[in-house]
Amino acid sequence: MSLSFEGVIFDMDGVITNTAILHAEAWKATFDEYLKERAERYGEDFREFTYEDYLKYVDGKPRYNGVNDFLRSRGIELPFGDPNDDPSKETVCGIGNRKNLKFRQLLEEKGVYVFQSTMDLVRELKAKGVKVAVVSSSKNCKLILTKAGVIDEFHVIVDGVLSAQLGLKGKPNEDIFVEAAARLGVHPSKAVVVEDATSGVEAGRNGGFGLVLGVARADNREDLFKHGADIVVTDLSEIKVEEIDAWFKKEPRHLFQVWDLREEVKDPRYNPHLFKSPSELFVGKPLIFFLDYDGTLTPIVSRPDLAVLSEDMRRVLKELDKIFDIAIVSGRMREDVENLVKIDDIFYAGSHGFDIKGPGVHMIHPLAKEFMPIVDEIAREVKERLGHIEGMILEHKKFSVAVHYRLVKSEEDRKKIYEVVKEIASRYPKLRLMHGKMVYELLPSMRWDKGKAVRWIMNALRLSWDDVTAIYIGDDTTDEDAFRAIRTRGVGILVSEQSRPSAAYFRLNNPDEVKTFFEKIISLCPKDKNFKVINSKNSVKSS
Repeated sequence: MSLSFEGVIFDMDGVITNTAILHAEAWKATFDEYLKERAERYGEDFREFTYEDYLKYVDGKPRYNGVNDFLRSRGIELPFGDPNDDPSKETVCGIGNRKNLKFRQLLEEKGVYVFQSTMDLVRELKAKGVKVAVVSSSKNCKLILTKAGVIDEFHVIVDGVLSAQLGLKGKPNEDIFVEAAARLGVHPSKAVVVEDATSGVEAGRNGGFGLVLGVARADNREDLFKHGADIVVTDLSEIKVEEIDAWFKKEPRHLFQVWDLREEVKDPRYNPHLFKSPSELFVGKPLIFFLDYDGTLTPIVSRPDLAVLSEDMRRVLKELDKIFDIAIVSGRMREDVENLVKIDDIFYAGSHGFDIKGPGVHMIHPLAKEFMPIVDEIAREVKERLGHIEGMILEHKKFSVAVHYRLVKSEEDRKKIYEVVKEIASRYPKLRLMHGKMVYELLPSMRWDKGKAVRWIMNALRLSWDDVTAIYIGDDTTDEDAFRAIRTRGVGILVSEQSRPSAAYFRLNNPDEVKTFFEKIISLCPKDKNFKVINSKNSVKSS
């Protein structure tokens, strides 16, 4: 049986091994010892380090980050120091090294217990052709896996040592998981993250992974849901490979057909946020809208230059903009989509988010600039090799090259176009070939997409996911990156006449239904006291 996903990335501590218990014990011994020293020195009351402190401030994070975050929670600021600091030194690194020393002592004394259910799942996945990786913020990862006798079970290991070498940011940043997926040769959209820490599930959500599976060994199910887990189990014996496969085949429900219909949550393992009705999801918190352009605000047309925003849609967008923040997130060049929409003082993210401009801010991704000469070179080559094909449209963008073949009638010519762009992509390892609606696009192979553009705009507006309900509406494969990034903490709406597997919650058939949805929201706002109105031009936002 062919599965819909290709890789599973397991956290180590608490998922594969019971070493999370040893970590918690080592952290408590270290912090209690240090806090007692400070209490005696300054004549203060001693407050012990609790298990709640462990879960909130250090679990799943790189060691020194955990030290820093916990100490700051107690109002303690220490110099960072150096990773080679002696464990007795009063620095962030010194305390972190003291903890590591205690952890290694506990590891020798108590050994490593492996969760058999996890290893059973690992072996079943491998037997079905799924690639598996292990990630850990710990620099002791390989030592632990070796002691446990399971180090050879995984195709890829990304640990604290490798993270330091590559300069990867710690959880809740997604770097460690995205690096593991890259080394497996699997796109995050086709991969599962398995985590027991809130920082880890948040990292999986930030990375746009197809499924974020939480393991609530610490009775922290609700916290895992809150931070982005799609499904939470207490042990991996509770999940089947077939269920994971079915998750990747889920199709969104039509928005208007289920407006007041809450889907029954029959299984407590699933995040309840995913089953709420639209009428529940769109009230209670302010809304912010992220909108694709082609196929979402305008119908798909035969030529990119024909996708002109209707005056009716522009009028409705302007009305919506008076009430809520709006951002247009498009594969088009930013200047192009700005000229087409013609609404001032909103955010525009062009070139799939490489170029973002909004009130008072403008960001061009620094790495994207490096690709401009390559993009120019590829555009010339595509024109030379494919320019003679009738109906082929070459769109030379600032950071990418799009080859449209909707008007190409000959199947032989369409095949030729694909062969050429695929061959060009193979010669440029720093570029990736993306398949859209009747278009191939060559663009920088970077850890940047529409989902990350949405997060950038949220940060620019000083908004957290707790502040607002982010609504993303789009129609194409590139919009799936955003759907996955906001799932469980926002709402994705797919625009498609045909239902299909998607990370979006809901579906609308076409841009006309998108406009109707906007009109419905606008009409409800003054009437429904549960609707919260927020707009950066007339409200102060919390950070």
